[in-house]
Amino acid sequence: MKHIVRSLFQKYKQKGILIDTNILLLWFVGTVNRERISRFNRTEKFLPEDYDSLVQILSYFAKIVTTPNILTEVNSLANQLGEPERSQCLFVLARGVARLSEFYLESQEVVKTENFTKFGLTDCGIVNIAKNQYLVLTDDFKLANYLQKIGIDTINFNNIRIYGWK
Repeated sequence: MKHIVRSLFQKYKQKGILIDTNILLLWFVGTVNRERISRFNRTEKFLPEDYDSLVQILSYFAKIVTTPNILTEVNSLANQLGEPERSQCLFVLARGVARLSEFYLESQEVVKTENFTKFGLTDCGIVNIAKNQYLVLTDDFKLANYLQKIGIDTINFNNIRIYGWK
């Protein structure tokens, strides 16, 4: 597994990595408070060490890619934090957006994507933007399997958590 991850990282180092919602939320919550990661219901499956790994991974890539739909989901989930961390997380999100390359696709085009009714707007946006361009980093097993099936290079973050990536 490690050699596959290394190979994909090298292939996309300059092209970029597209980060799915839960992983982006982990980045923002961890930036505010590493210890909050395991105590926030939306990131509780992660550990502070996962945040550390994510920061290292993101520093490796020339471009971090997102979509307005992913950012909207992250914003909604971050709003579930209690104060003062909610405001701090939104501040980090506001600063973090400057580091991200955001790509917009019209919803009327995204809904035409095959399997839209199975995956929805955000995930189908990922399909359309990542295809032949970016590596996808997600913790969504169903999405990762689908992306791999249709030929989009994808890494399930849970595999990195288990096997490491260095």
